[in-house]
Amino acid sequence: MSRFGMRSRVLVAVVAAMVIAGGAYAFTAANTVPNSTVGAGAGTVSGYTVSALHYALNATTPTNIDSLTFTITPAVPSTSTGKVIVQAALSTGGPTNYTCTTDVAGTTVTCPTTTPQLTAALLTGVTVVAAQ
Repeated sequence: MSRFGMRSRVLVAVVAAMVIAGGAYAFTAANTVPNSTVGAGAGTVSGYTVSALHYALNATTPTNIDSLTFTITPAVPSTSTGKVIVQAALSTGGPTNYTCTTDVAGTTVTCPTTTPQLTAALLTGVTVVAAQ
């Protein structure tokens, strides 16, 4: 192969590479990314204390638990963004989550447990998840 033929091939390869690179750049140059905020921080996460757990049994069928009531500290006021969920651990078919409400002070929590109906026979544990 002549020296001219070799240079031609190299020149064609370089031009082809530049065209491909330019085409790829054209596609990436069209992207736009919106402004965003990112950050990191640290804060203390402390637990809640649950006490005075009371099971309200159904008057007609006492094996059914109609609600759970308990005291929680610190308070989770119903007027804030706080939320309390009770997770009932069941021997079969569980766990089941129940959304609770607090009194105005945020220290007494009531959890209706009728949808689905909580039964004493299946209940093996209660987990309280609370956040402010």
